[in-house]
Amino acid sequence: MIKFAARKCKIITMRKDIHPENYRLVAFKDMSNDEVFLTKSTANTKETLEVDGVEYPLVKLEISRTSHPFYTGKSKLIDTAGRIDKFKNKYAKFKK
Repeated sequence: MIKFAARKCKIITMRKDIHPENYRLVAFKDMSNDEVFLTKSTANTKETLEVDGVEYPLVKLEISRTSHPFYTGKSKLIDTAGRIDKFKNKYAKFKK
């Protein structure tokens, strides 16, 4: 990458040996809608999932691009951990 500033040219190079070498295809599963997508990752996991006859390491997600309200256009958010109910119960005593 070359930066030009005030008539001086500065060459910037990437540092070596800082990027991981163990990239592999990993299945990410959105637990709120059971959507699965494959991408390269270095995430560690012990679970696997079979997709199209091939077994991939599995990473479970609570929310992804297929269920997030910003990307779907829907304003309803699925609460898988019960956080909303916990909040309502905790602060119910302050309700007038």
